[in-house]
Amino acid sequence: MLPQGFIQDLLARVDIVEVVGRHVELKKAGINHKGLCPFHGEKSPSFIVSPSRQTYHCFGCGVHGDAIRFLTEQGGLHFMDAVRELAQGVGLAVPEDDRSAADRERATQERERQQSLSELLARAGEHWRGQLKATPRAVDYLKRRGLTGDIAARFGLGYAPDSWRGLASAFPDYAEPKLVEAGLVIVQGDEGPEQKRYDRFRDRIMFPIRSVKGEVIGFGGRVLDTGEPKYLNSPETPVFVKGRELYGLYEARQALRTQGYALVVEGYMDVVALAQHGLPNAVATLGTACTAEHVAKLFRFTDAVVFSFDGDAAGRRAATRALEAALPHASDLRSIRFLFLPPEHDPDSYVREHGTPAFEQAVAQALPLSRMLLQTAGEGADLATPEGRARLLAQAAPLHALLPAGLLREQMLAEIAAAGGMAPEPLARLWAGQPRAAAATPAASTPPRVARASGRRMSVAATSLLDRAAWLLLQQCGLWDSLGPAQHEQLAHQAAPYGGFFSWLERQVHEHGALTMSTLQEQAQLADEALAALAQRLTALHALDPDINIGTELAAVLHRLDLQQVDDELKLITESGELSGNARQRYMALAQRRALLKRGPV
Repeated sequence: MLPQGFIQDLLARVDIVEVVGRHVELKKAGINHKGLCPFHGEKSPSFIVSPSRQTYHCFGCGVHGDAIRFLTEQGGLHFMDAVRELAQGVGLAVPEDDRSAADRERATQERERQQSLSELLARAGEHWRGQLKATPRAVDYLKRRGLTGDIAARFGLGYAPDSWRGLASAFPDYAEPKLVEAGLVIVQGDEGPEQKRYDRFRDRIMFPIRSVKGEVIGFGGRVLDTGEPKYLNSPETPVFVKGRELYGLYEARQALRTQGYALVVEGYMDVVALAQHGLPNAVATLGTACTAEHVAKLFRFTDAVVFSFDGDAAGRRAATRALEAALPHASDLRSIRFLFLPPEHDPDSYVREHGTPAFEQAVAQALPLSRMLLQTAGEGADLATPEGRARLLAQAAPLHALLPAGLLREQMLAEIAAAGGMAPEPLARLWAGQPRAAAATPAASTPPRVARASGRRMSVAATSLLDRAAWLLLQQCGLWDSLGPAQHEQLAHQAAPYGGFFSWLERQVHEHGALTMSTLQEQAQLADEALAALAQRLTALHALDPDINIGTELAAVLHRLDLQQVDDELKLITESGELSGNARQRYMALAQRRALLKRGPV
């Protein structure tokens, strides 16, 4: 476990300009340095590195962080690997882990467990690739779908034979429990001679699902001819969570920057077929609705996303869910559009029948998010009647509330008001008059109460806002679900170690529900050295005051954190010495947001 203060000491010694400069061509811009953002495609530089703050920030896509975060997100390193690399560069020894031998052993075993699962999955993928080459029927199927050997090799396609125990020839011990844990083998019945063990995937084209680091974390299997289900995915495992991963993202990383946008489709074959036809920037959800985590992950690589759906009723429903997931990320400098193909087509069939230029033209004509929001809000509303217009306004209210503060949000207020036959100001007053949530009560804007620690009273100001937010969520982790997507993203994208902590906490709540603080501390010990160190430090700094309403105080802390970050970014723009292009637009949006935040929590 890293001792308190080590990370701060390390970052104080590191030259972030030198670290980032190994990957990005930087030029001096006032007291800062500027270059093309490595996290999204852009032609004009809007990526600022500040040596005085030891941070980076992009005014185009909004990414920001310190040297550790840059190495983990751009270089794909694990947290401790990034720490060791930076420490070696400045001649700083990484302190010995002061956890108990048992705790270190458990954490090591958990990491090795996840690594072994990925290795098993990779070995299965290699086996299936060999089976594909040896199976003319499977090769003929891919050829009929217009795929070449090169594209099949690029995506690592394989074939799972029509055999109940086909993987027995790939693994020396078919009874290995980890084959079940990895989702490769299914077991039915209790231990003994009656127990049945067989392959999950049989007679299917296999699509390996990779993490953004390139590790195999799961599979999708498609039937060759007829059969149900058409697509079969790996179950969720310690290395695979469907709501966070996107098929083809690893393969599309570079294309997202060169093409300038991400195309989100619904099927594995759509992704591969589009890549075959010169559109390598497609990704697919994994049998689940598009989530806010999917959208946030995409905006790490590009500032434009196009969702493609079938034109039938199911496609429209999926588009509505994608709209709700995308709205919290719709900042003023991002583009989000919706493409609806004819009901008889999916992207694969459309591009094969009409060709790449026709598909690109359809993408160019995709519906902007603003139009999609209005169409969704107007569902079932007869705008020729007062009742219909009232219905539209009522249905638009929760969608508009998901938009982040900024120019787009204000523009959409005017658009919605006009569609509903009202002026923007009265509509805003009506919406503001709706009952407030607990986090928006006047108490939330009052100064936080004083907490007790170690028998003495300690001001909240004595620790950082991020410390306080993390401690409050450790006390009641179930409050995570009461936060909005924008707050989830804000916390998960903080600099190390906080961003990793909040992302980890979200996984715990998602997988296990509300856990006690002691259970979370035990899980943190197993998960990661930095998480364990942060959890231990927070426990030592704070003690629970029974008079505190944790939900109300968390809302107040997050509001102050939001205001602090807006002020920091405004100052960074001013320091950059340039108020043009993306930076100017961002400055105006931030100034407007700051004015709203100064009114207090709403």
